Amino acid sequence: MNIAFFSNRPYMQAAFTEHNHRHGFNITWFDVALNDTTALLGQGFDAVCVFVNDHLNADVIRLLAEGGVRHIALRCAGYNNVDLDAANRAGMNVVRVPAYSPEAVAEHTVGLMLTLNRHIHKAYQRTRDANFSLNGMVGFNMHGKTAGIIGAGKIGLATLRILKGLGMKLLVHDPVQDNAVLAMGAEYAPLEQLFAESDVISLHCPLTPDNYHLLNRHSFAQMKHGVMIINTSRGGLLNARDAIDAINTGKIGHLGLDVYEEEEHLFFEDKSCQIIQDEIFHLLSAYPNVILTGHQAFLTNEALSAIAEVTLDNLQCLADSLPCHNKIN
Repeated sequence: MNIAFFSNRPYMQAAFTEHNHRHGFNITWFDVALNDTTALLGQGFDAVCVFVNDHLNADVIRLLAEGGVRHIALRCAGYNNVDLDAANRAGMNVVRVPAYSPEAVAEHTVGLMLTLNRHIHKAYQRTRDANFSLNGMVGFNMHGKTAGIIGAGKIGLATLRILKGLGMKLLVHDPVQDNAVLAMGAEYAPLEQLFAESDVISLHCPLTPDNYHLLNRHSFAQMKHGVMIINTSRGGLLNARDAIDAINTGKIGHLGLDVYEEEEHLFFEDKSCQIIQDEIFHLLSAYPNVILTGHQAFLTNEALSAIAEVTLDNLQCLADSLPCHNKIN
């Protein structure tokens, strides 16, 4: 099988090269993202392998199909960037990696919580400047506080385990109840209750048309004053403009984002020598109680290995015309 690998990065290529020894696929590496402009690069391949900021709309899928592409392999769990109806019409298979390392994302999530709460990012800068003042560094005990987890899939469940270890009360909102969640002593709650009672709210749900901007000025108004919000899921779940207004009023006391709705033109690239033309991003970056990381919650050796292994196994099933349980269309 000939595979066009888009949005390539050295850490991804290393993991996939190692695991491809078992399969022997012919992989061509493209550093550029897959979109309307670059879709022609995918023609002539059997499959394209894509990531979170590749765009597979109807036009892209049509161009790929015209070039003989039969398979779309997502090396991530989310698939909001793929027009599944267009893929179905083109007769293309779409496969994904539903769970590569839930613990990697969960640990990064809690890392953001602890860093914001105990001002570790500010302490690092101060001590480098020999400033050992503790003014403005007061945090709070997470033990005994209430954490609201929206989305209790594998990542949400892994996050709950860590927060339970910290001694937090656990509220969960998810359309499907899981006995493993209940066994931890967590309580399922409607969003209104979760918003009203949670000291910390963390997002772990996929982005769908129904939950776009789930966190907005109306939901912020229902939350505790000074609430901490963490998003390591998808940027479109949070209305950043409304979040800025809530930070200015003190409604949001801490905000940790590993994802950003307009990250497509920012993340995974070195922009340090450029002027970023994004007012919202600049405003968020200026707040001392906001931490932004560049969609790195997944980035551990174990996760990269799992992503490569599952993605290539998915493609092997398709190449051999075998059933693939990670097929989503």
